[in-house]
Amino acid sequence: METKSIVLITLTVFLSISATVRADYVRPQPRKTLHFPWNPKHPSQPQQVHISLAGENHMRISWITDDKSAPSIVEYGMSPGQYSSSAEGETTSYSYIFYSSGKIHHTVIGPLEHDTVYFYRCGGQGPEFQLKTPPAQFPVTFAVAGDLGQTGWTKTTLDHIDQCHYDIHLLPGDLSYADCLQHRWDTFGELVQPLASARPWMVTEGNHEKEKIPLFTDAFTSYNARWKMPFQENYDEQSGQYSWLKVDLSKVDRKKTPWLVVLFHVPWYNSNNAHQGEGDGMMAAMEPLLYAAGVDIVLAGHVHAYERSNRVNNGNSDRCGTVHITIGDGGNKEGLAQKYREPRPEWSLFREASFGHGELKIVNSTHAFWSWHRNDDDEPVRSDQVWITSLMSAGCLEEKSYELKKMLMAP
Repeated sequence: METKSIVLITLTVFLSISATVRADYVRPQPRKTLHFPWNPKHPSQPQQVHISLAGENHMRISWITDDKSAPSIVEYGMSPGQYSSSAEGETTSYSYIFYSSGKIHHTVIGPLEHDTVYFYRCGGQGPEFQLKTPPAQFPVTFAVAGDLGQTGWTKTTLDHIDQCHYDIHLLPGDLSYADCLQHRWDTFGELVQPLASARPWMVTEGNHEKEKIPLFTDAFTSYNARWKMPFQENYDEQSGQYSWLKVDLSKVDRKKTPWLVVLFHVPWYNSNNAHQGEGDGMMAAMEPLLYAAGVDIVLAGHVHAYERSNRVNNGNSDRCGTVHITIGDGGNKEGLAQKYREPRPEWSLFREASFGHGELKIVNSTHAFWSWHRNDDDEPVRSDQVWITSLMSAGCLEEKSYELKKMLMAP
């Protein structure tokens, strides 16, 4: 068992045998947006419960109540109905045109033991939930699906993720597709609660989270209130996000942390016709940082299709570059981006316009296994898979030039 860790960074190797062509099959038809019947609840009952990592050995529990006086208390323990610990957190709320949110609670619990099931209750009443903390040792498995929305395909994707054994869910932006209709944030919270209350969801914002109406609402108002995650739109060298990223990367000890995984919304390497060039500015500013730090894998969304690259840097395959995976195919209402550019770029190893989800299993400090599972009707079909060797074990980190290392340490 390995005791080393993984660093996951959210931002707004050698490859073994891999598939290089799309499977030839008939895609199922689009599915309609889900509709949720009105289901009145007691004002103090916890709703839209979801959890996220909140530092070492801690978990953040988030939920909403209609009762503005409901306490932000979480009781928890290792046995059903027996709560040996409790914690109290903070609350917020927001207004958006004619909509007023319920009371939004965020409470951090811990310290928690690794790889352990905890039972918990929010607000001193209501149903009991259970969560499982991630392991401290390899292997660790991530479920990955971006651009979820609230359609029949979303439900299928979530059902398929529920069937796999994973420790953390990664969502590279575009969550609810509320698009200013705030009650759709509430229905999204109810839709994902069965999964999001049991395993930590680590998400980043996408363009559909912005919801800015000039003179009326600020950008990301709903997202920031409901999901306590880092956010920043700017990415140039003078931005706070750039400075934070450089400092964060410079702190990583790769002997203790052999894998670096980065999560953001707009892909840098994209051979689909959709959203061409939209990530070029961020790529120009930040790719040198990621290359200098030896980032192993980048997970992005935005393009409603799946694509996996070779290790790549500065537009070309590079054995010491990063594997880029676009997985914006969770089930959104806008449908699939089915047209790709031809000829296929040399760095693009697999691409297909289908809904689905990914699974990333970090097996040990040297090897990880990635698989993408297409939603073929109601069955998850593994359609792409590859073993990835870490840059550390491949000797690439030692080969990084002094100038690149100096970039991370520069003020």
